[in-house]
Amino acid sequence: MKINWTKAIGLTAAAAMLLPLAACGSSNNSSAQSNGSTEEVTLSVWAPQEDQAKDNNWLEKTEKAFEKAHSEYKITWKNDVVSEADAADTVEKDPSAAADVYMFANDQLGRLVDAGAIGEVGTNELKQVKKQNTQTLIDSVSNGGKVYGVPYTTNTWFMYYDKSVFSADDIKSLDTMLSKAKVAFPMTNGWYLQALLTKSADLTFFGDGTDASKGITVDKDKLTAATKYLVSVANNPNFVLDNENSGLSDLQAGNVKAYFSGSWDAKNVKEALGKNYGAAALPTYSVDGKSYQMQAFAGSKAAAYNPNAKNQKAAAQFAAFLGSSESQKSHYDMREVIPSDKTLTASDAFKNNELVQAQNTVFNEQSLIQPTISAMNSWWDSAQAYGESITNKQTTADNAAEKAAAWADQLAAMNK
Repeated sequence: MKINWTKAIGLTAAAAMLLPLAACGSSNNSSAQSNGSTEEVTLSVWAPQEDQAKDNNWLEKTEKAFEKAHSEYKITWKNDVVSEADAADTVEKDPSAAADVYMFANDQLGRLVDAGAIGEVGTNELKQVKKQNTQTLIDSVSNGGKVYGVPYTTNTWFMYYDKSVFSADDIKSLDTMLSKAKVAFPMTNGWYLQALLTKSADLTFFGDGTDASKGITVDKDKLTAATKYLVSVANNPNFVLDNENSGLSDLQAGNVKAYFSGSWDAKNVKEALGKNYGAAALPTYSVDGKSYQMQAFAGSKAAAYNPNAKNQKAAAQFAAFLGSSESQKSHYDMREVIPSDKTLTASDAFKNNELVQAQNTVFNEQSLIQPTISAMNSWWDSAQAYGESITNKQTTADNAAEKAAAWADQLAAMNK
């Protein structure tokens, strides 16, 4: 694991006693600050490699801004590379040895809570979260009626396409696009596959997403029809399976003219397509002559503090600072990470931005909030296997009813 150390200069003595976490918040100066003393603290931070790039280090910039805003601290930073997607896997190995502050994708929240590795936000941080975010986003970092983590971006996917190939009308329909040029889609990835099933097959997850006892349900007859549609897509000569992000490589090579991904690929797509770069919300698709809207899983990426941290108060404050409006703005400027702050996204700087609007339209109008309960883990391998059975032609139009019924029964039995 690559470690990058950044140390504050001129550490001084006299550590002050920590106040209760309920008093945490960037607007609440510590007793150390009020009496003119400083507190020496060490904070270990996990963040993605992209946020620590040598020539574009957003994390380091944010840490320096935090130091400036919190002169009551003299901070030694210990930065390490752990992506949001890998946070739970890494934290669970030993929560007591994990970073004081880390960034995570909200679908891992249930696991982090179960591991006792994520702290409930304090009073001032909660005010910040409520001020910056819609209720949907707040719900994405909530578990058992408590809020954990400070969102800094919505986490979903949309469509990138070549404007020289597809018109504004073309991109409204996946079927139209497949009739004109090659399109990549990750049919064997459960984070994407459900987008073609929630509407057409009445696929549901744990009731409102929080009740494991309600399980994963689907209408067998509708799933049969939807499966036949997926088979037809997989057999279309213009369909290209996006496997392990091969869709981006194919787009860069000119082998496909559209694919589905998130804001993390924006820079590479812009470089590949140049003036023909396009980003759009999700298209519709047709099953048995009826049109359905693709519906993506959505959530958030958020910053959190570890309740095992030695300096819990400073850790909680820095986690909140990572999700502040200032930090979100610089995150976009440096890496095009789309802010979740509703005031920022409504500003002139963002409201006419094609990328921002694509993601926000999906999140607000074409998404299903991904459940964060641990029972959701049962979906991924099962969905992958079903998608693979279609792309490798084990599932066909002729046996779709049999395969759909078997999968529906498997899903129903998972959380019994």
